[in-house]
Formats: sequence, C-alpha cells, structure tokens
Amino acid sequence: MKIRKLEMHDAFYMFEWMHDINVVQWMQIDFMNKTFEDCKNFIKASTKNEEKDIHRAIVNDDDIYMGTVSLKHITSDEAEFAIVLRSVAMGKGFSEYAMEKIIKVGFEKRFLKRIYWCVSKKNERAINFYDKNGYHRTYFTSLELPSNYTPEQIRSYIWYMVEKD
Repeated sequence: MKIRKLEMHDAFYMFEWMHDINVVQWMQIDFMNKTFEDCKNFIKASTKNEEKDIHRAIVNDDDIYMGTVSLKHITSDEAEFAIVLRSVAMGKGFSEYAMEKIIKVGFEKRFLKRIYWCVSKKNERAINFYDKNGYHRTYFTSLELPSNYTPEQIRSYIWYMVEKD
C-alpha cells in the first residue's frame, strides 16, 4: 500500500464510497448527493493549491484506490486531518498506514505544530479506531477554536489532536 496524488481514474471508486451509507452516514458533508462530476472536479482541484489542502489517494499494492487522506485548512502551525476509506478497505490496515504517512508529511515537510480532527459522537467505529491506536482526545478553549467550525459544531463532535514532539 502507498499514498499518492489523486488521479482521474480514482473517481469511480471515490464515487462508490460517497454513495455507501455505511461509509458516509456520520460525516459532516452530504456525500450521498454528490455526483460523479463532483468527484472529478475534486480530483482536478486537489492538484492546484497544496499550500492550503493536501489530498492523497490511499492505494493497494495494485494501485487501486482505497480511499483519501488529507490535511486541510493548512496554516503555518496547524492543519485538519481527514480520512475516508471504501468499505472493502476497512479493517485492513489502510487507515493506520495513511494516517502515519500524512501526519509525517504535516510535521516533517510542512513543519506543523499540531494536527486535529473530529468525529461524530455516533461514529463508534472511528472512535474505537482512534482510541485503540492511541490518539488523544482534546477539548478546545475559546482561544484555540478551529476557525472553520462554529462553537456549536465544535461541541457536537469528539476531537483528537496530535502535536509535534
């Protein structure tokens, strides 16, 4: 397995997970209403501004797309982590691998101080994964709030954060 830049042929499998209720049911965005054209547009846009957002395909040894891992809303100090996998890739080590790789990019190539993410309180599978893998939950103070979330949204999710040693 590896992570690489998104390619247009990944759109088919990206569209697959977007319309898999088992994958998207607890996500913030309504992916069920996304179109195949939306997938292609996301892939095109993913190559344009890597100063703000880094999106990578997670692929198996045959270079078949298994999901996307991202660092979003990148500033000089921090970024928001995101990951999504196709159902067929869940439980096979892709998440652990991709998280390790993208966090390393954030700390070693972008010199970030912290990477944070959130998960729905209803998404037990994701919560169990993050807790089992030793990721630490965090609570934001009013001075630290990610600017792309309202205080109400921040209270409605479970938050995790990793900081550079």
